[in-house]
Amino acid sequence: MNPDAVFAGSVPANYEELLVPVLFEPYAADMAARAAALGPHAVLELAAGTGAVSRALAAALPAARIVATDLNPAMLEVARGRSAAANLSFEPADAQSLPFRAGAFDLVVAQFGAMFFPDKVAAYREVRRVLAPGGAWLFNVWGPLEANTGSAAIDRAVGEVLPPPRPEFIARTPFGYHDRDAIERELREGGFAEVTIEQVDKVSPPGSAAALARGMCFGSPLANDLAARPQADRERAVAAAAEGAGRAEADGGLRMSALVIAAR
Repeated sequence: MNPDAVFAGSVPANYEELLVPVLFEPYAADMAARAAALGPHAVLELAAGTGAVSRALAAALPAARIVATDLNPAMLEVARGRSAAANLSFEPADAQSLPFRAGAFDLVVAQFGAMFFPDKVAAYREVRRVLAPGGAWLFNVWGPLEANTGSAAIDRAVGEVLPPPRPEFIARTPFGYHDRDAIERELREGGFAEVTIEQVDKVSPPGSAAALARGMCFGSPLANDLAARPQADRERAVAAAAEGAGRAEADGGLRMSALVIAAR
């Protein structure tokens, strides 16, 4: 498995507690509203993580059958513990090789997951395969790192205080897939004829700097890099992340920017 996609150990619990309220719930509401407007009956969610969007979808689409999947079983265990919705089920799945029949869903959704697909065209072809005729593929990705001020400040601060090699996870993966032309080209290679891309900007809830800093350090694969370093370096990185996020929040809030993509 791609190391950037490994969410295991204590990472899933920290992700849910620290990052979901700060980064993912604001966009989950947007994603669920877009999904509900399409009126689907069978929904597949990819890269569901700990279920921020899963829960929002279950509430917004009470009559729909929703199957939420993720490559990391540990993330789904947290998701299961946070939802008792009768219309929602969870199961592990690789987006590049989905264990579902062709045409099984009329909507496929993913929130901030496509960046982690090693072969994005292969994943898009799988999405196209499991979609029924007329079905839609709805997902979002983070915009440029510099447009996401809290995450950019943490990436910069951690990189400045740690000895080489500099941690590259934040810039490389979650904030590394935002070229509109490349996204559209890969979707068309995956079999989609209609593609729309919209920028959606939001701000994290006030007072989120400390949670964002700790969440990035302990609730993302950055934790895997930090765990391999001496304790003094880890402590230095966490302190620098908190200071950087705090400065960013004081300077206009923790601004976020994402691209929302719809394809058919």
